[in-house]
Amino acid sequence: MAGLASRLAKLSPFASSKDPADDDDVGESTDLSSMAGGGHTARETQLTHQLRVGQALRSFLVRENVLTEAQAGFENPDELSDPLRSLLDRPHVQVPPKLTDRSHPLPDYFVSSSHNTYLSAHQLYGSSTADSYKATLRAGARCVEIDAWDGSDEDEPKVTHGYTLTSNIPFRSVCETIRDVVDEETLQQEDVPGYRAAPILLSLENHCGAHGQKRLADIMKEVFGHRLLSKAVRDKGTEEQQGTGGHVTLAELENKIAVIVEYHFPGEPEDDDDDSDSSSDEDEEQKRARKDYKEKKQTAPATVIVPELAELGVYAQSVKPPNNAWFEVGILQNSPHHPLINVSETGLAAHMPAHNSKIVDHNAEHLMRVYPKGTRISSDNLHPVIYWGIGAQVCALNWQTFGASMQLNEALFSGTDGYVLKPKSLRQGGTLAVNYRRKKLRLHVAGASGIPIPGTRNVDDLKPYLTCTLVHPTEPETKKKTSPYKQHKLNPFRKEESPLPSDPLWDEVLEWEYPDNDLTFLRLLVKSDDSFARNPIFVVSAVRLLYVQQGWVFIRMLDLKGHETKCCLLVKFEIIDVDEHA
Repeated sequence: MAGLASRLAKLSPFASSKDPADDDDVGESTDLSSMAGGGHTARETQLTHQLRVGQALRSFLVRENVLTEAQAGFENPDELSDPLRSLLDRPHVQVPPKLTDRSHPLPDYFVSSSHNTYLSAHQLYGSSTADSYKATLRAGARCVEIDAWDGSDEDEPKVTHGYTLTSNIPFRSVCETIRDVVDEETLQQEDVPGYRAAPILLSLENHCGAHGQKRLADIMKEVFGHRLLSKAVRDKGTEEQQGTGGHVTLAELENKIAVIVEYHFPGEPEDDDDDSDSSSDEDEEQKRARKDYKEKKQTAPATVIVPELAELGVYAQSVKPPNNAWFEVGILQNSPHHPLINVSETGLAAHMPAHNSKIVDHNAEHLMRVYPKGTRISSDNLHPVIYWGIGAQVCALNWQTFGASMQLNEALFSGTDGYVLKPKSLRQGGTLAVNYRRKKLRLHVAGASGIPIPGTRNVDDLKPYLTCTLVHPTEPETKKKTSPYKQHKLNPFRKEESPLPSDPLWDEVLEWEYPDNDLTFLRLLVKSDDSFARNPIFVVSAVRLLYVQQGWVFIRMLDLKGHETKCCLLVKFEIIDVDEHA
């Protein structure tokens, strides 16, 4: 563990943000039509017929003996031949079937998760909408958050970001929206990974008094009906019913709605997840709003969970431990039967990397939810890979922006039902150890077709290039890039050899070496090498290297809002073992 701790100590995932003029992590605000983030962009879409493959890439595929000249279809440049379409339709990732097997206990899975799901934009003065739940669940999220507060009429609770300028929506409306999605998924599901209905976890942050909590329980029972997991799924008399058994399997939860209910320890200290230092990029209005929120939160009365609500936390009770015994000695005293450690990214980072192995041991048997620190008021995100790397099942992300973290979330859950089996080393009986085996990734970048060019830009002025970042749980990020593409116009009669900048041909090889780890990712961004200006990002994608298909594949690229585009990237992945004795 010493080697791992040493490497992790060099990481600084919470350092101040980079100069935005050179920030590849930023994304744009999502909308209700964004399908990226939770893995569902891997589903078949209607975009295949809209994608085009330029003449330069067709010639490249012929030179690489992937297609014959006849199969490349040079005579019909605006159409796709059957062999070319077949190659275009070939998925660039394939999830190993064992990773979507549902026979393991619930803590053995990563869960595609959303934070402050009701918000459509900014954390302090954005809009709250029930439709955000529909969009997020349809995009692949399986854990969504509901912040419940007493309503003005003291009867119907509301959902909002308390003490802020955000709007509010009825709790009942949120439940009805989630119910409708469950029914929709039940009708449309197919027995194929990525299309199967899966359980939905509701992370309920309760701010209601006793009467409001009873109303929360009543409304969920009334609206969800048989869809609500309100009692243990196994037969009476089992260890689970007696309170001594382990977790149920994912399969046993079927596609029920399971509620994560708070559990409070006696004398539990007030949780300070908002951080005392304000972010340097806040304006004065943001600073005042956050200060007011913090002061009001500190004066709010302590919340006690009423039995009617507590009993709905069948398989997950959210706790904020009063001390570090949960990982230092592996015992959470006075614990509920199925505790879920609910901790902010900064709260957890304070114990890393010194206690990584002990945290992994805990997360092999129990659930953990990590949520963004309070200063992320612009809906940016925590860096999930380092937390997945210690077995945290639920990394709750702000889905309001499609930045680097959401791109990586999309990559992890691509082609799944929102649940992915954790690596063996992070499950019960596994051992977190330094892996001395090394891998080499060799990425042969051919080119791209159909890069979307903003209407304000002249295509002839662009110099597109591909930048790729290797993201690893225990290593610093490593970035490589191709040379900027510049159109050559010396031979106008061979247009396939001098494509427009929107159809660049790079034909370069990028290489990385890294310690073998199943949670290694690659982010790919197409940018333009603009002089004396920010290099704009046009399209993005991310892949988990464990999933990639070797050989030549087309990757459908996304815009910064999480929409699919008509752009595709032609690359070849090669992952080989490094012989250190060679």
